[in-house]
Amino acid sequence: MLNWLYSLSIIALSVFLYGVLNDRKLSRLPPAAEALSPVRFTPQGVLAAAAALSEAPIAIHDFLPPKTGRRYIVVGGTGFVGGWIVLQLLQRGEDPKRIRILDIRAPTRPDLRTGAAQQVAFFQVDISDEKAVSKAFKAPWPDAAATEREPETTVFHTAANIRFYERLLALLPLSTKVNHHGTLNVISSSKEIGASTLIYTSSGSVAVRRSRFWLWPWEKEPQFFVQVLNDDDKLTPKHHNHFFSNYAASKALGEKAVRTADRSPSGQSRTLRTGCIRPGNGSFGPGGDILCGAYLVRKYNPHWVKRILQSFIYVENCALAHLCYEQRLMELERGSSNPDIGGQAFIVTDAGPPPTYGDVHTALTTLDNETVFPVFPATFMLGISHIIELICSTKALLSTSKSSFGRIVANMIPTISGDTVNLQPSLFALTSVHLIFDDSRARLPPNQGGLGYNGPYTTLQGLCKTAEEHLKADRNGEERSKAGGISFGRFSRRVNNVQKKVREQLRVEAVNSLN
Repeated sequence: MLNWLYSLSIIALSVFLYGVLNDRKLSRLPPAAEALSPVRFTPQGVLAAAAALSEAPIAIHDFLPPKTGRRYIVVGGTGFVGGWIVLQLLQRGEDPKRIRILDIRAPTRPDLRTGAAQQVAFFQVDISDEKAVSKAFKAPWPDAAATEREPETTVFHTAANIRFYERLLALLPLSTKVNHHGTLNVISSSKEIGASTLIYTSSGSVAVRRSRFWLWPWEKEPQFFVQVLNDDDKLTPKHHNHFFSNYAASKALGEKAVRTADRSPSGQSRTLRTGCIRPGNGSFGPGGDILCGAYLVRKYNPHWVKRILQSFIYVENCALAHLCYEQRLMELERGSSNPDIGGQAFIVTDAGPPPTYGDVHTALTTLDNETVFPVFPATFMLGISHIIELICSTKALLSTSKSSFGRIVANMIPTISGDTVNLQPSLFALTSVHLIFDDSRARLPPNQGGLGYNGPYTTLQGLCKTAEEHLKADRNGEERSKAGGISFGRFSRRVNNVQKKVREQLRVEAVNSLN
């Protein structure tokens, strides 16, 4: 009996020591990463930035390309990035009657339900339905009778199913249904109506390499612990198990389809020019993000990534990049001598050094004292994530089994509901590595092959604006924000209520709508 207890104690101590040592390795800020961003946020600096922004607000209108008078179809236009593209089109003077939104849900954001945005036509469409997409694209425009010459049409495709927590190849179809096949439907319908420009919202995560976080005692850090990423296609993984998750793999397929469609015939006499924007990993801001805004909505945010350094992009910067790419392609249509950048992908991010997650936490807790970030041990949470993945994946695979016995077993497996489903190993592969995105090519002037992108917000300024808008809304966040992150039960009931509401209204799984 004593020998058994002694052995058990040795095992428990070994596991504990392994966890402590592994945590230290996973929480390191290596010199190679720190050198790229050596200065951390402080509460004093955050308050100073917020005060400066309040006294001299940034006018995004001053950075927008000029009005075009085109027709616009924004796929995913009630969502986060898509919604901001719609708002920026209106800000620069585009006719709301020449803007059309396709999305699976009607607008819920206040800024899309007031002012000129109320005049923007909405078509409720699941983009995985080819016929529905085609019908919405071909629907008559309200100004058609008064138009002497058919205007050019630009399509912004921002819709996506963000199932970032899945990585098994067998579950890939759950992501490709929207992110690849839906994109093919958008491309096809764009050609049917003779659209001349298609800009696709890809993801910086398509180039993120999957890492391993169960380290051997002699290993100092995970492989690919520091990743400096640019637009080089050679950096994009070539095998499924190299992508951080199914989301990235499916977005890479969608991006490839859009890029391949560049210079293809469109309509009876036009040519479709295409391009892709890769937001530098974390897109955030007012309007329903699943990152920083979600932190504010949840308030209680367990974390283990304080010293992880990553690039972020504020949403108004991100939307601006899409309009910059459209302008560059329009100039090429008019015979510009600038380098032809059609069919390419450009990373975009905020200006300045990237912050750590700890910097973001400092900013948000300073600006909203109800938001907290309790620290959890990384290795312990990694172990929990594998258990959750096993439960979710087994249930998903058995649910589609041809065997009735398999489906019966699937029904017996508990459903991981709420935001807990986000805690799977793929979350670590995205948030527990240092990701520095280089958008220097996008910032080049057009005559040097760039987008001329110059997003005016730094990440700190974007965080100040996000917190300001959150407080103005009495700390009530958009439904999309309520589906992101992890709260371990403190927020899951609210997430469940949102998911139930979506299922009842749309008769689709909430994840397909909220994302």
